[in-house]
Amino acid sequence: MPNHIHAIINLNLNGRTRGSAPTLGTMVQRFKTKTTHDYMEGITTYGWKSFNKKLWQRDYYEHIVRDEKDLIRVREYIQNNPVNWKKDKLHRM
Repeated sequence: MPNHIHAIINLNLNGRTRGSAPTLGTMVQRFKTKTTHDYMEGITTYGWKSFNKKLWQRDYYEHIVRDEKDLIRVREYIQNNPVNWKKDKLHRM
């Protein structure tokens, strides 16, 4: 989607205790930081068009997938989401 992304993140602790594994918030923050850094580098290195606003909104929506049925529903929502792009209230094309 041009104005947002969807992702399914599997938080597998791999034997680590809960306190030693990165939180979802930390992972989202790192993703936003890395992509913003790479975008800024693209502006200076490759002449990408500068974006004069923030790249990322402050928060994010999360949903905990509890079972296989819910996972299937979420996957279908993500797969079908581009069809709804023209109905999106932020659609400007």
